[in-house]
Amino acid sequence: MGARLSIVIPAYNEVGRIEATLRACRAFLDARGDAQGEILVVDDGSTDGTAALVARTDPRAQVLSYGGNRGKGFAVKTGVLAARGERVLFSDADLSAPIEEVVKLEAALAGGADVAIGSRGLPGSDIEVHQSMPREMMGRTFNVLVRLLVLDGLMDTQCGFKLLARDVAQGLFADMRVEGFAFDVELLWLARRRGLAIAEVPIKWRHVEASKVSPVVDASRMFRDIVRIRWLHRGG
Repeated sequence: MGARLSIVIPAYNEVGRIEATLRACRAFLDARGDAQGEILVVDDGSTDGTAALVARTDPRAQVLSYGGNRGKGFAVKTGVLAARGERVLFSDADLSAPIEEVVKLEAALAGGADVAIGSRGLPGSDIEVHQSMPREMMGRTFNVLVRLLVLDGLMDTQCGFKLLARDVAQGLFADMRVEGFAFDVELLWLARRRGLAIAEVPIKWRHVEASKVSPVVDASRMFRDIVRIRWLHRGG
């Protein structure tokens, strides 16, 4: 068995997908004998009964709520700061990266990395189902901007599948300010500025329909946030 694992899942109106994700995560923890492993679902202001469905599906899962829709970054931060496992994984609610792929990230931490991030952009990445061409182009353009403006050398900052030791994760997230979808960039920028080793790991990934990202509204907010990252931490 590996280190005790906390799985943080941000959820906004995920009643159609969260049940299968919870069952997969619990089966994974049970199969490897991680009786103390925990699943933390952070309800980001859902209005569709997501929290109630979580409670019915997996009574052992912890639901964290704060009222209102604050954004994915705020939801992940809430879950990470509440985590008690030795390692913390945050994963999208659609489980587009199968939970079993965490083993690859664990190997990266065991090999000396401080932060292990799943990647769809490396030669060894296995993309079983692609996004639509407009969404893929949006993602590629965003990653180019990230490399040019704040964080060079990483091919995929936005894959929602990242693993950190709890002390490292909580130290980083405690100082994070971005509440929206660009929080991943802030996380990795802070990690690099603190001299932490980041391992980008090719993983299996499949696109799941019903994305919560707006190609227009959220894309503009993400661009605004990556431009603001240095300014937000100018005194640090």
